[in-house]
Amino acid sequence: MSKLKNNGRDGIRANSAKFREKLIVTGIYAVFALLLAAIVYPIVWVIGTSLNPGTGLLVSSMFPANPTFGHYAELIGDTDFVLWYGNTVKVAVCNAVLSTALVAITAYAFSRFRFKGRKQGLMTLLVLQMFPGFLSIMAIFVLLLQTKMLDTHLGIVLIYAGGAVSMGTWVMKGHFDTIPRSLEEAAFLDGATHKDTFFKIILPLSLPAVTFVALNSFITPFMDFILPQIVLRSSEKMTLAQGLYNMVANETNSSFTVFAAGAVLVALPITLLYMYFQKYLIGGLAAGADKG
Repeated sequence: MSKLKNNGRDGIRANSAKFREKLIVTGIYAVFALLLAAIVYPIVWVIGTSLNPGTGLLVSSMFPANPTFGHYAELIGDTDFVLWYGNTVKVAVCNAVLSTALVAITAYAFSRFRFKGRKQGLMTLLVLQMFPGFLSIMAIFVLLLQTKMLDTHLGIVLIYAGGAVSMGTWVMKGHFDTIPRSLEEAAFLDGATHKDTFFKIILPLSLPAVTFVALNSFITPFMDFILPQIVLRSSEKMTLAQGLYNMVANETNSSFTVFAAGAVLVALPITLLYMYFQKYLIGGLAAGADKG
């Protein structure tokens, strides 16, 4: 009898554990479903608005009865959208190249060399990530004004590149730390220099981290509005965020449907880039979290 009771209790416990496990899994899926809905819903609304006739937002519908691509033609033909896009791509490419170079060099120095103030420098970079960039807007404005780089793409690229160092260094340093030093030591025995090991060993083995930093640096000018609005004053030097904002900035210029078409055209290449480099992004984040 005692054995039967014990078996019965074990069965009840097993069933209870299975029920709890199913309940937890169901809760996780429910949370993910809510997050997916919160993400997809505004995207569908923006796409639907861009296909709605007229210019108003209130009369737009998620699934327009008479969809039109006229707003896309109006955006490209009647506005400076192509100019804004070119300016943004120019800033994005320059920022990606310069930021990746600065981050890689800084991370290599912190990863492979031991020098006075190394720990303090790493902690400083970590602390800088806690403060939003717009807190330094006034200082940046004065600095660019004194160096005569206000209203220039060079000025905004330098600001972006400097800000990328604090975040990207920790990610790339974590990846560099996972690369065995024995590879470099063997290269040094063959007469290689630090420059040779950096370009021929470290960087090729750090492609996920490099891609992560480069892609994030490339995306930043597409998403940022505050810094370009402060730095870039001329209409011919505007980025996409500034140009699209002006379409809905006041009551006399409220082309929400054209704005939505611009938002779709901005998001499309970024989405494709993220999809194409997805495995490198995941690898870069995972490797950068291994060591600090």
